[in-house]
Amino acid sequence: MRSPRILAAAGTVAAAALVLTACTPGGGSSESGSPDADATVNVGLVLEPTDLDIRTTDGIALDQVLIDNVYEGLVSRTAAGEIVDTIAKSHEVSDDGLTYTFDLNDGVTFQNGDEVTADDVVWSISQVKDDEGMQGHTDLANVTSITATDDDTVTLALSAPDSNLLWNLAGRAGLVLDEAATNDLSTTAVGTGPYTLKSWKQGDSLTLERNDDYWGEKARVKSVVFRYITDANAGINAMLAGDLDVQTAVDANLATQFDGNADIEIARGKTTDKYTLAFNNKVAPLNDMRVRQAIRMAIDHAAVVKAVGGAAVEQGGPIPELDPGYEDLTDVAPYDPTKAKELLAEAGQSNLTLDLTIPSFYGTSVATLLVSELEKVGITLNVKSVEFATWLNDVYTNKDFQLSYVDHAESRDFGNWANPDYYFGFDNADVQRLYQESVAAADPETAAAKLKEAARIVSEQAGADWLYNAVTLTAVRQGVTGFPTDSTSTRLDLGELAVQE
Repeated sequence: MRSPRILAAAGTVAAAALVLTACTPGGGSSESGSPDADATVNVGLVLEPTDLDIRTTDGIALDQVLIDNVYEGLVSRTAAGEIVDTIAKSHEVSDDGLTYTFDLNDGVTFQNGDEVTADDVVWSISQVKDDEGMQGHTDLANVTSITATDDDTVTLALSAPDSNLLWNLAGRAGLVLDEAATNDLSTTAVGTGPYTLKSWKQGDSLTLERNDDYWGEKARVKSVVFRYITDANAGINAMLAGDLDVQTAVDANLATQFDGNADIEIARGKTTDKYTLAFNNKVAPLNDMRVRQAIRMAIDHAAVVKAVGGAAVEQGGPIPELDPGYEDLTDVAPYDPTKAKELLAEAGQSNLTLDLTIPSFYGTSVATLLVSELEKVGITLNVKSVEFATWLNDVYTNKDFQLSYVDHAESRDFGNWANPDYYFGFDNADVQRLYQESVAAADPETAAAKLKEAARIVSEQAGADWLYNAVTLTAVRQGVTGFPTDSTSTRLDLGELAVQE
């Protein structure tokens, strides 16, 4: 089963509309000066990982801080979604799409000093391929063999073309680890990236330090300290007090506290964060499509946008604007409480009571609005606020829920809707067929068209309700440059991060 890549971020987390760009390029100050190589940058984050094992631990929090910084793969993703060679200096794909050949860069070393070999690459990817418990296992479903054809070349053979393979190799499925290392992955990390993991103080912070022996371009700051601050007000206050240099996921309802502060700028960035009202499609009464459609039509999505500070765009389907296959589907389930009542009556439901399970750090604004909206059509919503670990166990793993509210932050994760075993429990043969056809398509436009068709089916059958697509707000102190401002909940590539003296 595909990793959830779910982000736990403040429920009123920033999101905004249309094409929004940073206040200054690179998400920071435009002032001149030479970089301070001895600088430490303090960054406020919301979600802390429960474990550092990038191989087996669910959740986007590990991807956010470790991929690109500590761990690298053969290829990586740019902020614009392009695939670039990383440990690989080049790659080729055969005309039939069944063979991928990667030539490795010379002189790549792990942070413990070991040289990266083709055998390390084969071992790393094979681990994921061969173990169902590994994160990214299903991303390699079409891979039949992984071989070192010589000391500097790795070849992957496929049983069928896979238009997602390079994208997946730029994620957990393709990370390269040291076969000879004996470190405990749950508390430490040994990768090839520009930063080393210096320390992790659970419940407080995680510190990265520049890898001075990095094989590529060296990091521009000495260290980065991620401070985990789950309370939105506390994050604002820490930024205002000078305890932070960057605060991610700024609550749009609180962002005005930075007004008039010449030392702090607010950068706006696009995301693939899909704040989703998840339905358990396999349990009554939510196994009745009319009930699911009624819930969608009972919700005023414009009011949801207002509840999160106006910094959000409505999203009517499972694919956000940044991903292939996007289509504006907001007209599929327009706000219509009268129609919602009619659908509930057709389904034989009156005075319906449902439970909404929500991670506690999301706050109350959206949940309170949902209670009010559903009450208008005769649905009583009981809100159950739980710790994220409990949510992962009860909702995601055991599927013991009716409704849930969570941010699905990962890009290109439509495959979850083609997997009936995923916690949504959505099962539609046409969607599964179209998704497989999209994966097998050699032409990106054909693949996107298949996804677009499948996404419309999911939306029309009310597999969930997509409350909004987030655009993130990041507070950046003057002098800090190169901090990512797009999709900050999924990846924070700090290769360009600098502090001007």
